[in-house]
Amino acid sequence: MDYQVKNIYKKIKNKKARVSVPGSKSITARALLIATLASGISKLENVQFSDDCSTFLQCVKDLGIDLIADGTTVKIEGCGGKLPVNSGKIYVGSAGTAARFLTALLAFSDGEFYVDSSPQMKKRPISPLISALSAAGAKFIFHENDNSFPFTIKGTATPADEICVDVTKSSQYLSALLIAAVCAGKPVHIKTIGNHGMDYVNMTLDMMWSFGVDVTKNGGTYTVNGAFKAKTYEIEPDLSAASYFHAINKILGTEITVNGAMPRSMQGDGKFIEILKTFDGGKIDMSAFSDQALTLAAVAPYLKKPTEIVNVAHIRGQECDRINAIVQNLTALGVKVEERADGVKIYPSQPHGGVVETFGDHRVAMAFAVLGLRADGVIIKNAEVCSKTFKDYFTVLDGLVKTLTTCVK
Repeated sequence: MDYQVKNIYKKIKNKKARVSVPGSKSITARALLIATLASGISKLENVQFSDDCSTFLQCVKDLGIDLIADGTTVKIEGCGGKLPVNSGKIYVGSAGTAARFLTALLAFSDGEFYVDSSPQMKKRPISPLISALSAAGAKFIFHENDNSFPFTIKGTATPADEICVDVTKSSQYLSALLIAAVCAGKPVHIKTIGNHGMDYVNMTLDMMWSFGVDVTKNGGTYTVNGAFKAKTYEIEPDLSAASYFHAINKILGTEITVNGAMPRSMQGDGKFIEILKTFDGGKIDMSAFSDQALTLAAVAPYLKKPTEIVNVAHIRGQECDRINAIVQNLTALGVKVEERADGVKIYPSQPHGGVVETFGDHRVAMAFAVLGLRADGVIIKNAEVCSKTFKDYFTVLDGLVKTLTTCVK
C-alpha cells in the first residue's frame, strides 16, 4: 500500500498524547534464543510479534523446541543447551537477527541442518560469522554463493576453546557467538577484532547474566562459561519504535510519551532519544545507535544547522543501502544532502512533496513518515514493509494525528 502522510505542522490543537509500541525486537530475539537454550520452562512477556520475531519463533519450533504463544506471552521449554533434533530445515526469511543467532546455534549443535532465507537476506553480510564458526569446527556447504544463504551446516558439539570474530560490520556476530557458546559445556574464549558500537553486545551480556550466565571480559576477549536457567522475563518496549515518536516531538513541538518506556534502558536507542532532545545540527557519530540514522535524517531538514551523520558505513549492508536510501529520498523531496562513504551531510531546508521509495526497508518507511508530518504531499510507497518490526505503525500514526489535531474539551 502507499501511505499519504498528513502535514499537521501548525495544526496542533493538543500537544500531549500517549502511544504504545511493541516489545523490543532486539530483546525479544535474544530472549527467544536464551530461553531455547535454558533448562526448564521460561515465560517471556511483552514479546514482539513482528514478521521478524514470528519467523524466529517458527524456526525454533522447527528445531523441535516446544513453545506456546498466547497474545504477547510465549512459554518455551528449553533444551538445556542440546537441541532435541540432529537434522532439520529452517527458513530465516529477512530476519537478520534470527539468521545470525540461529546460524551460531546450529554450528554449535551436533547434527546437519539446512538454512534458507529471503533473496534480501542473501545479500546481507554474514561471512565474518561464518569464518568464525568454521574456525571453531563447524562445516558449511553453500548451495548458491559462498558465504551466503542457503547453506547446510554440519555442526560441532565440541567447538574450539578459542574463537576470533571480526565485528566491524555488525556486533550481532559477537552476540550470536556469546549466547550459542553455552552449548559447548565448557569455557569458550571469544576474541574480537575490528571496531563497532557495543551497546547491543552489552544488552546481550545483561540478558545472559539475568538467565544465569556471567560472561567475563579481559580486553577484547570474552569468556563464556555456564548454563542458562529458565525464568519469567518481561521485555521492554522497543525504543527503536519509540524513537519515531520522539522525533515527531522534535519537529512538531509536541509532547508525545510512550507507554512503558523506562528512563533507563539496556537498549542503545535510549541514548539517541536523549541526544535528540537538545540536538540542533552538527556532527554526530551514530555507530552506537545506527538504526536511527534514518530517523535523524528525516528530522535533519528541520534543524538549525547542517547535520553530519558519521561512522555508519555498515548500514549500507542492512535491509537496503540505507545511506543511499537517505540520499535518494531527501533529494527527491528537495533537501540538499551530500553522500559520504560512512554517512551523510544534510542541510536545513523545507522539504516539498514527493514519493518516498522504501526499498523493502521498514525503517525507511517509518522514518520518512515523520518527515512528512511537516511537509505537503509526502507519499510512502509500499508502506506495509513496516510489518517487519511494527505491523501497526501507520494505524498508530493515524490515531496520533487525530489526537494531536483534535481540541481537548
